[in-house]
Amino acid sequence: MRNALSDCEPGAHLRNLTKAGLWENSVADQQDGQQTPRRGPIVFLASQTDAAQQARAELVALYGDAPLAQAGAIVALGGDGFMLETLHATQHRDVPVYGMNRGTVGFLMNSYDTEDLPARLAAAQENVLNPLSMKATDAQGRVHEALAINEVSLLRAGPQAARLRISIDGLVRMEELVCDGALVATPAGSTAYNYSAHGPILPIGADVLALTPVAAFRPRRWRGALLPKSAKVRFEVLDPAKRPVMAEGDGQSVRDVVSVEIRSDPGVRHRLLFDPGHGLEERLIREQFF
Repeated sequence: MRNALSDCEPGAHLRNLTKAGLWENSVADQQDGQQTPRRGPIVFLASQTDAAQQARAELVALYGDAPLAQAGAIVALGGDGFMLETLHATQHRDVPVYGMNRGTVGFLMNSYDTEDLPARLAAAQENVLNPLSMKATDAQGRVHEALAINEVSLLRAGPQAARLRISIDGLVRMEELVCDGALVATPAGSTAYNYSAHGPILPIGADVLALTPVAAFRPRRWRGALLPKSAKVRFEVLDPAKRPVMAEGDGQSVRDVVSVEIRSDPGVRHRLLFDPGHGLEERLIREQFF
């Protein structure tokens, strides 16, 4: 079974990829910032599930094959987890990603169809996402950095509740939050873990982040806060030896953290393509009426 991203970044379990005609991708010129058309093949990445691998084989048979370095657009075949993996693995390439659902939920994906793919891409609407930057310091003083597209969460790693101090832009806003955990979510990630923790769904174009507690015990009625996208959030773990805490961002976890700093990273741009009328804004609205 072929894997799709292993040539993208060290450690990514993904490999080679494919094309579907030529795609014109407008990218910003490094000197003047103007949009310059770049043409290149459409590259297909697939998760290792049977459904995704079969879909990839069908599309390769129809549209051919090409290396990732030549991509004008990327088509990701799988579920939301694979889409996040694809975005992380290709984050240094200014190439739009169009997902087709061969997974379960597919919130970040379009419907699967093999016909007229170049036309679908040409008509697609683009949403740009900035990930969260996580800088976590563990009990040994080691600093761990990661990027998260959905959310960064802190969770108790033992039987006792976590005790957290929360600062925003250097100012302590909550001296002590006793809870199972807390998270900071982007608009794109607000329908995921954040929503399950009773956090708000954020409009995709909103320049805000959601700060949401997980099973707060004290203060019991605190439901979280909405923060400016530019805010720098700092969590300090109180009594970490007795009440250990782990931090996680899009599946990358750090155990025994003593502090975690989180902010939006405008220097990283993830470009997602969606069929007209089915973009992230519409999906976020639809999620609130189930």
